[in-house]
Amino acid sequence: MRGLIVDYVGVLDGDEEEQRRWRNLFAAARANGVATAILSNDPGGQGAEPIREWEYRGIVDAVLLSGEIGVGKPAEEAFQAAADALELPMQDCVFVDDSIVNVRAAVESGLVGVMYQTFDRAVVEITGLFDIDGEF
Repeated sequence: MRGLIVDYVGVLDGDEEEQRRWRNLFAAARANGVATAILSNDPGGQGAEPIREWEYRGIVDAVLLSGEIGVGKPAEEAFQAAADALELPMQDCVFVDDSIVNVRAAVESGLVGVMYQTFDRAVVEITGLFDIDGEF
């Protein structure tokens, strides 16, 4: 696995402590050679600036918004767009979302899916998949 693609609403939009933990996890993943992206069904526009900040600040490599790429999850084309942005095949990517519909669609498209319920549960799976050490 060489790519980590994460949903925004319901996953990355938690309280400040949770966002700090995600930032640390993304930093460790990137230091481990993992490309990172956010894939959101957000329509884009001015309201999406908090999502884009993750890319502007160098926390993730790419932010893809369905309103800007023309397709949303759970369509396979959305997952393909995210993998393409990371210059990776979908089979080399892990997708994290709080929607089982989106996780299942990602798996059916060839990605590894992680169902997000809490950070503490997801981090165990993510660090295992990418062989990342550390406390997050």
